[in-house]
Amino acid sequence: MRVYNSKEWFTAAVFFHRSDTFRKLWPFLLLMALYSWGIAYWELEYLKLSEKSWIKNITMVHSLLGFVLSLLLVFRTNTAYDRWWEARKQWGTLTNISRSLAYKLDAFVAADDTHTRSFFRRAIPLYAETLFNFLRSDYVKFMLDEKEHPELKSLDDGKHGPNQLAALIFRKVHVLYTDKQLSGEQFIILNNELHSLTDVCGACERIKNTPIPLSYSSFIKKFVIVYSVTLPIGYVFSMGYFVVAAVPFIFYVLASLELIGESIEEPFGVDADDLPIDKIAANIKKHVSEVLQP
Repeated sequence: MRVYNSKEWFTAAVFFHRSDTFRKLWPFLLLMALYSWGIAYWELEYLKLSEKSWIKNITMVHSLLGFVLSLLLVFRTNTAYDRWWEARKQWGTLTNISRSLAYKLDAFVAADDTHTRSFFRRAIPLYAETLFNFLRSDYVKFMLDEKEHPELKSLDDGKHGPNQLAALIFRKVHVLYTDKQLSGEQFIILNNELHSLTDVCGACERIKNTPIPLSYSSFIKKFVIVYSVTLPIGYVFSMGYFVVAAVPFIFYVLASLELIGESIEEPFGVDADDLPIDKIAANIKKHVSEVLQP
């Protein structure tokens, strides 16, 4: 995710960043300009239609459909942003859970039990790293610290990584409870924290695996294309050859809204507008390590 100053109007208006919609749409804008010029030439020079032609009344249809299209695009972008913001809230929740789990374990586990503290110091941030790789559809890479933990080596990167790691942490907590190193109240407290980790994972999976319905997205794209290609047919009489510039601009605005919705509805990718979940996972590792000192 790119960090920027939202108050910088000149930079935002003049410069094109990597995810700017103009970079993706410029071939279609050029095609739309050529198409508009062809329609204008055909009507004005070849057919020699006058302003009394019934074709100019098509603009009334565009006026009515433009309002409907704007409502659809607003709903589209709002829905996509809701997904993006929900994903950000879930990773904020994961950060808080990891910190809370770390300082509670720091209080519950004896200071001289370096092996247990070292395990949790590595396992808690590893959950965030595993979830990060899982959401990016990458093979989960388990990195060990300088002190080996055989139980972490048993993780299979071909399976559900976050689920395996949550189960591994719970087993470790249960061993501490059965060995009387944790009281029943402490075990319940830690169990609630671990349950919250799974809730975050499930919410992120829901966002990733449930895109906007295909029929809805397909309909908007068809609507934008049909609306744009029929614009010059009626507006030639009132705008003349200016439709060569006006129609591509209108298409650019409408198509850009759809592309922005597509970009932010998948917040776990690697685009400039996606969430920096790799950096969030790194911060979790840093904060947990600060609390669970050996």
